[in-house]
Amino acid sequence: MADQLDEEMVGRVGRVTLGITPNHPGEVIVAIRGGTETFAALCDEPVVKNARVVIVECLSGRTVSVTPC
Repeated sequence: MADQLDEEMVGRVGRVTLGITPNHPGEVIVAIRGGTETFAALCDEPVVKNARVVIVECLSGRTVSVTPC
């Protein structure tokens, strides 16, 4: 199941709903499975609220690693 989620998530574009800093996770909203879902998000650089990001890795069922678009 987790591998299927990885395949669905990686490469998707999301929008930051809670700013991300290298030391503190933020939150992103992503269109998936016919709706939208929020995920905790980590990034090596700061990302401001409402920025677009690409999911590069699923770290767990509710946490993703992102990079700015």
